[in-house]
Amino acid sequence: MPELPEVEVVRRGLDTHLVGRIFTSVEVLHPRAVRGNTVDLRDVLPGARITGTGRRGKFLWLELSGSRALLVHLRMSGQMLVGQPGAVTSPHLRIRALLGDVELAFVDQRTFGSWQYVALTPDGVPETIGHIAPDPFEHDFDIVASARLIRSKRAAIKTVLLNQGVVSGIGSIYADEALWAAGIKPTRTARALRQRDAVRLLEESRAVMSRALEQGGTSFDSLYVNVNGASGYFSRSLNAYGRAGLRCRRCGATMQKVVINGRSSCFCPGCQTI
Repeated sequence: MPELPEVEVVRRGLDTHLVGRIFTSVEVLHPRAVRGNTVDLRDVLPGARITGTGRRGKFLWLELSGSRALLVHLRMSGQMLVGQPGAVTSPHLRIRALLGDVELAFVDQRTFGSWQYVALTPDGVPETIGHIAPDPFEHDFDIVASARLIRSKRAAIKTVLLNQGVVSGIGSIYADEALWAAGIKPTRTARALRQRDAVRLLEESRAVMSRALEQGGTSFDSLYVNVNGASGYFSRSLNAYGRAGLRCRRCGATMQKVVINGRSSCFCPGCQTI
């Protein structure tokens, strides 16, 4: 599933190509892509101007006139592709929207993703994701308070990092990478961490995701692409995720894999000792 850096890459592309444009028509090709709506997108989107873009964690949205938004959840395989009308011919095309001479295509092989027409709260976040915690890239992110919240949990720290109600945007890839960078075992109970270790973990989470952003995100297959259909290259720079059985790039020990609450986690037993 795309994590914060991959979703942010898509948001930036949409911001570049679509802000200021007006929806002229919408074609829904699969009903699951619009599930959860109380209105028909084919009726409400034409005539709406895109005034900006937003993101919190793994959710992104197009800000629309009238304090509304088009909330997009990519989930496992969603793609937002911008190009010439008719350019996308994928059998997995779920929604096609025209904005003048530009087409926005939503391609979703597994049909887990969706578009939803929602209201914006006064702070500019879609109402339906108000329960999602702020992410480390938000300007008012309180790293000290977030570290305290992490330390209030009894679960393993890997599980807590994946809890979008504690801190959003971090999935399995960047959790493994941040834990490796901070020298923390993924099995460590969150409440057993010192405050300074929890703060450092959040700092490393932001740092590793910033590096991923610079390389266009992490792609392991063709399902994650940016708005132009290009893949990211951060997978070549991973230090922990998917490296079980290989030598640690920091201390040389053999990387190991454990399963925590049903999720695999790769770590180094030699230098992840906190």
